[in-house]
Amino acid sequence: MQILLISLCMQFAIADIYTSIAHMESLLDAEKDIPKIIDAYIAKETNRLKNLKKFSEKYQKRNEKIITEGTKRVTNPISAFILIKELITNWRKVEKLMKENIADGYIQNLTSKWRQKQIRYPTEEDLAGIAIGLLRLQDTYRLDTTDIANGNIMHAKKTESLMASDCFEIGRHAYTTEDYYHTILWMEEAKNRLMKERPPSVALEEVLEYLAFALYKQGKLKRALQVTEQLYKLNPYHPHARGNVKWYEDLLVEEGVKPSDHRKNIPPLENRRPDDGLEDSERTIYEALCRNEVPVSIKAISQLYCYYKMDRPFLRLAPFKVEILRFNPLAVLFVDIISDEEAKMIQQIATPRLKRATVQNSKTGELETAAYRISKSAWLKGGDHELIDRINRRIELMTNLIQETSEELQIANYGVGGHYDPHFDFARKEEPKAFESLGTGNRLATVLFYLTEPEIGGGTVFTELRTAVMPSKNGALFWYNLYRSGEGDLRTRHAACPVLVGIKWVANKWIHERGQEFLRPCGLKPSVQERYVGDLGGPEPIVNPNISPF
Repeated sequence: MQILLISLCMQFAIADIYTSIAHMESLLDAEKDIPKIIDAYIAKETNRLKNLKKFSEKYQKRNEKIITEGTKRVTNPISAFILIKELITNWRKVEKLMKENIADGYIQNLTSKWRQKQIRYPTEEDLAGIAIGLLRLQDTYRLDTTDIANGNIMHAKKTESLMASDCFEIGRHAYTTEDYYHTILWMEEAKNRLMKERPPSVALEEVLEYLAFALYKQGKLKRALQVTEQLYKLNPYHPHARGNVKWYEDLLVEEGVKPSDHRKNIPPLENRRPDDGLEDSERTIYEALCRNEVPVSIKAISQLYCYYKMDRPFLRLAPFKVEILRFNPLAVLFVDIISDEEAKMIQQIATPRLKRATVQNSKTGELETAAYRISKSAWLKGGDHELIDRINRRIELMTNLIQETSEELQIANYGVGGHYDPHFDFARKEEPKAFESLGTGNRLATVLFYLTEPEIGGGTVFTELRTAVMPSKNGALFWYNLYRSGEGDLRTRHAACPVLVGIKWVANKWIHERGQEFLRPCGLKPSVQERYVGDLGGPEPIVNPNISPF
């Protein structure tokens, strides 16, 4: 029976085995191997299960930590990076281990549940995005690489440290975008951490290869040669090391460096950002404003004041608290203009509708995604919920401008490093098609509600005016985008600073020109500007109640 079973199993491999003793003898050797094969399978299966058990215990510990930390786990960029990176890399390993046996059913069951709950698992694209976001935060807030890797972000609570492999991953993503400045920073950090890691979380060879090429691209040939020789010494059989040593030597000769000097007088590593010397550039001003490093005029601040807005009958009973933040052009903050419950409800309504935020193409007028705007947004109209209708009526009382020609309420949620580079809200003359389809004219004014207040970062900055406004929970920032004449006010160019730690939800309302002709008429002179919201010539509320003279 055994011979029959074996022959049945093997008949397609070796035909007519019974006709030859020599072939029959081979079965003896095959039979001797069966226990070895079974034992090897058992050992592999046992090891597989042990590895799965380790992953289970690791995730259990992390779950206990998540219960303790709550949402802070995803509001800190380092923790968020580690979370996504580990979910991607660890799940690949778990999936592979489970698929080796009867895991397909379990995996299908799990992914089916994810689909039912509309859970999208992170991809490589997510990892790349969060890595680039971390680099943006590092630049904007001038964070030290080692501090970030150690889990220290300014005055935020210390979080877990990065491993060498994490630093390598960040550097690798910088490399893929040809950002060699950050590649060097993070590959150096990875190399330094590898000196202390046992076992190493990434191969030193990989780190040195990326580091050498980034140094070469920065024009640091001697240092690139030095690192490549370290790589060659570490692994003489590396496919590129030996050839690259010769290549860097040849390049140095072409630059007039004698072979005897190739390894001498290597200057200290100066790894500067490409735009570090552009002190007056918009990028430099924008980042300095985000760090709150731009000095403000004490004289200008001394002229600002707060007042109660009650120039409408309803507001006599429940006036709005207004803080003037800036004159010329006017910008104000409505304090506590919405409640905690309203802010939460807006977030709940918007969450299922969130999609990658878009910008308007200046030439075609079409909406498209862009690297300079990283957030997700949703549009809410009055019919979606009675709260939206209520907010729209409140905006009319706030601004003294009708809402019939306003855009829908846009809700935005910013992720790790989420930002919006300097831009105008209004359409300039070279953008005639921007709001053509709406038929309501240009964006006259902007109302920006702060539904949350990030722990660090996320401010609104005006690069031309060099002023900054930090998010104030339940407050609303208001400014006019156009002069009374209808001309665009270029001074209102502004940006959203990246969120360093915490969660940022905002709601935008863009009020258009049509229907506002008598509510915001032209002044007798082009230079006439508002002194306060809804200024039609009455006395300033600094000394008089803000009651309409009409």
